[in-house]
Amino acid sequence: MTPDAAIEAYLRHVGIERGLSRNTVAAYRRDLARYAAWLEGRGIRDLRTVGVRDIDEYGRDLATAVDEDGERLLGPASIARMLSTVRGLHRFLLDEGEVSEDATREARAPKLPSRLPKALSIAQVEALLAATDGDDPARIRDKALLELLYATGARVSEAVDLNVDDVIDREVIRLTGKGSKQRIVPLGSYARAAVDDYLVRVRPLYSARGHATPALFLGARGARLGRQSAWLIIKAAAERAGLTASVSPHTLRHSFATHLLEGGADVRVVQELLGHASVATTQIYTMVTADTLRDMYTTAHPRAR
Repeated sequence: MTPDAAIEAYLRHVGIERGLSRNTVAAYRRDLARYAAWLEGRGIRDLRTVGVRDIDEYGRDLATAVDEDGERLLGPASIARMLSTVRGLHRFLLDEGEVSEDATREARAPKLPSRLPKALSIAQVEALLAATDGDDPARIRDKALLELLYATGARVSEAVDLNVDDVIDREVIRLTGKGSKQRIVPLGSYARAAVDDYLVRVRPLYSARGHATPALFLGARGARLGRQSAWLIIKAAAERAGLTASVSPHTLRHSFATHLLEGGADVRVVQELLGHASVATTQIYTMVTADTLRDMYTTAHPRAR
């Protein structure tokens, strides 16, 4: 079975039978395109000939790949994800009877360092949001987007996938997360006011420029706002706010969770708001707040050091 045919069969499987989201399937496709290119470079045209040594070599090549400046191209998390995708492909082929053994059975993902998410301070978030002030239609739209991201902890894909009908009674919104799982999240007064302002003053203007779409957030030409555009909006706001730290849509999600926990919210509530399947994923944010407490103790207590 050729790599290209196997990959297409696997992507149909995860997209249709397992019901994974478009974004997840797209990520799988990117990872497997890299794997297919690697196989082609070694003259491997039939996945039935791939062995354990090939998988190990692929993992080593991922780990040692560098750019023209000698900097590593991939971090441990990216390598682990790519190997996991390749492992899923080969297990699928084994289940389908296309191969007699799983070539990835002994593959080991690199050990990942414990990384804490970076969160902005409340003052930094306020500066970021203030950087979207203004009566320009784009600024009104941008403020609604950023206020919503921080108020709800939504992933950027969840925010740009919102439809107008997902704003329920102005008090809550309906987010559709990974695996098409829906959750209801409070909107908050600041975000509600910003979204209302955008819906009244800007969305009708943008909508008239394009084809009819139920999308909540629109670009200037009337089409649904994309993820890349959302990234650029946040980056521009961060630059105007004078923030030197790297700011992304996920930074607002991290800040949302961290500030809730610092304010006394229960970790199970934060788990539900974030749409995490496991509370263990949410508990990494408790490590952030614990570090903050530790730093304050060390600085303030006379016998801490």
